Amino acid sequence: MNRAFITGLAGPTLTSQERAFLREAKPWGLILFKRNIQAPDQVSRLIAEGREALGQHIPVLIDQEGGRVQRLGPPQWPAYPPGAAYGRLYDEDRACGVSAARLGGRLMAADLHRLGIDVDCLPLGDVPVAGADRVIGDRAYGETPAKVSVIAAALADGLMAGGVLPVVKHLPGHGRATADSHEKLPVVATDRGLLEATDFQAFRPLKDLPLGMTAHVVFTDLDPSAPATTSPIMIGQVIRESIGFCGVLMSDDISMGALTGTIGGRTRAAIAAGCDLVLHCNGRLEEMLAVAEEAPLLDGAAARRTAAAIAARRSPTEIDEAAARAEFSALMTRAGTGARMAVS
Repeated sequence: MNRAFITGLAGPTLTSQERAFLREAKPWGLILFKRNIQAPDQVSRLIAEGREALGQHIPVLIDQEGGRVQRLGPPQWPAYPPGAAYGRLYDEDRACGVSAARLGGRLMAADLHRLGIDVDCLPLGDVPVAGADRVIGDRAYGETPAKVSVIAAALADGLMAGGVLPVVKHLPGHGRATADSHEKLPVVATDRGLLEATDFQAFRPLKDLPLGMTAHVVFTDLDPSAPATTSPIMIGQVIRESIGFCGVLMSDDISMGALTGTIGGRTRAAIAAGCDLVLHCNGRLEEMLAVAEEAPLLDGAAARRTAAAIAARRSPTEIDEAAARAEFSALMTRAGTGARMAVS
């Protein structure tokens, strides 16, 4: 039985200490970052070693959005545009914008699936506002909930068609944050009525996606004392009830600067608030051990949701990849991204 956390790794190869940790701690999944990535064959070997230690069923995650956030990139892998590019094309021609997003998701999935990566932390449901921190910025698809949710759904469809599960983020919304949660805790003072109609509304059409990630953001009109990740109010009343999200809920990285206290304390708080899984990314073994000590064995609703997510994985649909990349490049050039480099 696996424990309720996802762990990062320190580098491009699995160390003997990490191998022993994985076998003993049994995290639900692994997540990769640029420090873990050198070349296609190396990434596949690292994933195979992780699955040898944990079991072939375990999910392997990555943040592959495009733009500023893509862990796989040139020269070994294609570059992809930021999310805002889909929004620009959508404004010009809605059908083309949706098709481009779906195709972008499908092509990213092709890159990931052939390596053995089967979960992408994408799409975003965040709706940015003027004056917000640029941590979201051009990662977002637009400034209205309807536009954001349509493009997000198309990206998710493309990923799933390519055999990769999507993770919608950052529930219940990071678009108003005036700070980067990697560094400090953002506080949003917007009243609940407006949040329900904008930030939260963008996630409602995405509520049936298999996995979601929380935001390290305080919403003072709902819970002034805790960010969504560690707030039973935000998870129970907003994410689960108001938004209706029914998939696996994982925390954002608990080693980020927005959270305070020990890593073990953060783990306990996120699980107690209602997160199914705790995400820990930095690959520092002493912190990984602290997370594992506090993360419970998956049980009850969390076990049912994680099992359902794993069962949702499918083999990729057939695709003429060269033709699809040429079509995607043409669409992105039309959107003014200069994304011809997405063809390889």
